[in-house]
Amino acid sequence: MKKVICLFAGVLTGLGSVFGASYTRTSNGLVAELDTMRVELQFYTPEALRVIKTPVGQPMPEASLSVTAKPEATSFQVIEKGNKLILKSNSLTATLDKTSGKIGFTSPTGKKLLQEKATTWALVDDAGTPSYRVGQRFALDKNEAIYGLGNYQTEHLSQRGHSHRLMPGNLEDGIGVLNSVKGYGIIWDNYSPTAFTDDAAGASFESEVGRGVDYYFLAGGSVDGNVRVIRELTGTAPMFPLWTYGFWQSRERYKSQAEIVDVVRQYRKAGIPLDGIIQDWQYWGNNYLWNAMEFMNEEYPDPKRMVDEIHGENAHVIVSIWSSFGPKTKPYKELDEKGLLFNFATWPESGISHVWPPRMDYPSGVRVYDAYSAEARDIYWRNLTRLHSLGIDGWWMDSTEPDHYHESKADFDTPTAMGSFRKVRNAYPLMTVGGVHDHQRAIDSTKRIFILTRSGYTGQQRYANNIWTGDVGSNWENLRRQIPALLNHSMTGHPHVNSDIGGFFAGAYNFDGPNSAHRNPLFGELYVRWMQMGLFNPMMRSHGADIKREVYLFDGPVRQALTDAIRLRYRLLPYIYSTAWKVTKNNASMMRPLAADFAADSRTHDIADQYLFGANIMTAPIVKANYTTESIVAPADTAVNWSRPVAQSIYLPKSTAWWDFDSEKSYAGGREITVPSTLATIPLYLRAGTILPLGHDVQWAEQTPWDELEVRIYPGADGSFTLYEDEGDNYNYERGAYSEIDFRWDDANRTLTIAPRRGSYPGMPQNRKFNIRLAGTPAPTPIPYNGTQTSVRL
Repeated sequence: MKKVICLFAGVLTGLGSVFGASYTRTSNGLVAELDTMRVELQFYTPEALRVIKTPVGQPMPEASLSVTAKPEATSFQVIEKGNKLILKSNSLTATLDKTSGKIGFTSPTGKKLLQEKATTWALVDDAGTPSYRVGQRFALDKNEAIYGLGNYQTEHLSQRGHSHRLMPGNLEDGIGVLNSVKGYGIIWDNYSPTAFTDDAAGASFESEVGRGVDYYFLAGGSVDGNVRVIRELTGTAPMFPLWTYGFWQSRERYKSQAEIVDVVRQYRKAGIPLDGIIQDWQYWGNNYLWNAMEFMNEEYPDPKRMVDEIHGENAHVIVSIWSSFGPKTKPYKELDEKGLLFNFATWPESGISHVWPPRMDYPSGVRVYDAYSAEARDIYWRNLTRLHSLGIDGWWMDSTEPDHYHESKADFDTPTAMGSFRKVRNAYPLMTVGGVHDHQRAIDSTKRIFILTRSGYTGQQRYANNIWTGDVGSNWENLRRQIPALLNHSMTGHPHVNSDIGGFFAGAYNFDGPNSAHRNPLFGELYVRWMQMGLFNPMMRSHGADIKREVYLFDGPVRQALTDAIRLRYRLLPYIYSTAWKVTKNNASMMRPLAADFAADSRTHDIADQYLFGANIMTAPIVKANYTTESIVAPADTAVNWSRPVAQSIYLPKSTAWWDFDSEKSYAGGREITVPSTLATIPLYLRAGTILPLGHDVQWAEQTPWDELEVRIYPGADGSFTLYEDEGDNYNYERGAYSEIDFRWDDANRTLTIAPRRGSYPGMPQNRKFNIRLAGTPAPTPIPYNGTQTSVRL
């Protein structure tokens, strides 16, 4: 080890001068030995280059947990020019300086994309195993906006000037993926806690342990292009069931079988659309039975009947499951016998569930399981089949970080099936969510997997999960923070993200006794605005503690505004589901920053309160109090004039015209407009050329087939849209059981062409009607359609 220690003493400042150099061309790149450093460059695709830097003679990094793709055959050149080694594909060029070991990346046209600065590593002890603290610094352009890194809840979209500890957590999820407005990205492939820093010295990743520097440089050409390449490397996001895109209601928590069924029935009675309801924790009983994966609580005497009754109301139910187990449960005993439980502190700490603060003299004994172990994942699923057999429709995998309270050296030294907990800490959510997905997929193709989870990691999108932003407080500041948090998370490759609509901790609004916040206008306004923002999230889910927030409990304009947002969500389902297909088929995204399409408009680079939903819709949610106060104080007067007009400023990006969804007024882009709003206003704009299909006013997603749709055309540019349909909830789409109908708008000739239908699926409407309407005109033109091409001039 003395030789290695001496070697690293020189490397710590960035390697200095590396004077010896030799290289070997490989089947997908090259390997260069530069005296003390071994550099390997591997093309995985023409747009994705893996960079591995290790000390000469040291082992290579282990197989990736995130990247599942194998290097594909790529045409490339290696050119040696002075002290430079140049590696070129059709999509990017990497230039290795043989003297310093630094790499610069450029586009095929020579545009500078990114330049390495110092590579650092230092010998460390990882729970008795020699390892290295590894880091790489990069030079960014002065005004370059960067995105990604997971869910960090600030009111800024760009991550410039920010520092984060990348590690999964309840409120913030650190993910080592960077996405630049210049059209390149980075996947930092290390699973230990990692410091990301952007300051005057540059942007850097530094991980606590690793065998060397290991990252992927992506040349996707745009923010969306980088997301596409991320998924090509780490896995495609599968289709979710259609019903998951409807409205969801949850609460911390429903306390009986009768209560949760009654909530669904109350929604049906009130005529407010609903597709999903969630049973949170404690259906298993006390904390000693924590996560028993059985309904042990006496208030749930017949869980199969509960599920059947919810299904009988045309709704779906998922239940809370955790990464930990109480000492009196079957899975705990089985895992403990095999040494597959960790010993660090986790939630809940007390065995007494109904007392707060926790009675620490009655410790719960709850322990987290070793999700890195294939055997432990088998045991987890084997116990979960008790719930699966009831017909539960999906899983709410809570605490997938997992909850880890003290973060001591001893905790991080905890052995796992893949080394120390420190070494693989960040991949825990990937492993536990993946375990459930893969086991269920192996036995059941009749029902698409749906997992709601609190944490994610690179590649987790392949496991059919929607990641939420954690237990955020209920206030305006946190509402504003959700938009950049969700957008940045999406830009790491995770297309399905959401937040607790209304905020989780909302008890401060109960000024008139427990569960009284639905009568408090301060909470009413916040809840409406959060609901309107959630309308344009991949999952629209109301959830939280301390208050009941079922929509039917509210009155007057607040209830009406909440209901209107939900009803609009259902009308947009043909657009949303077709966008979901683009996510699966083309690696597209649902929530997108304005810079995804308008990178040339620098004003869009850090707009954190407007975003694109799919390809055509831009929303500008109202995220400031207009009628009450943002301070949580007892209201002096509950009478609020919710219809009083309030001015809202909205920026319309350059290079296109925009149409207001409500007024159907057209605006030129590249300017800020001021428009009036009320509590009911949902600022929604369609770019010129948009073809927008609108569905029925229904109570649940699959109530009525899409045999008659309104199709709105927003003129001013040519446009296209592909309407996607399938059976809604199985995997037959993977075998081609789906249909696509292409719509094309020729703006100069004012002609809409509906192409021949491609494909079919069981139950598909053979004949249908499209009611075509040009924005700004009153009457639609009905067009019958039997699957053959038809055109209409408007």
